[in-house]
Amino acid sequence: MVEISDSLCSLFTAKIKEEDGTFVIEIPPSEIKHGALTVDETYRIALLDSSSEAESTSPQGPRHPAPQGTTSHDSSGPPVDEGEVRDVTIETVGDQGDGIAKVERGYVVIVPGAQPGDEPTVEIEQVQENVAFASIVDSDPRAL
Repeated sequence: MVEISDSLCSLFTAKIKEEDGTFVIEIPPSEIKHGALTVDETYRIALLDSSSEAESTSPQGPRHPAPQGTTSHDSSGPPVDEGEVRDVTIETVGDQGDGIAKVERGYVVIVPGAQPGDEPTVEIEQVQENVAFASIVDSDPRAL
């Protein structure tokens, strides 16, 4: 199993293409649109062979239970479902002022009205391939 750093900004699948003698990895536009990555910034990129993904998701491979309050998802899709209620920790605030939490595999959940350090209970309202949008259903009792 591959360890994933807490500093992970983004996780997506892409093919390497050759263009004019250089090799290119295409970034999905949603990564820029939702603030996971910024144009003209430098990032470290880790590449995982697709065969290693197949091993970790095969019936013979190791299986780990989903964290409490979550549902079990395969590793090829988003780790959250619309309507799901879960506890998150807000790590930062995005360009639009919305709270940003990361859950399994570095998947981003946008939470309007939340601030870094908040630990609200949220309901997932919209799920996209690389990001979900949620609303607070129960505020962090420690928040003022």
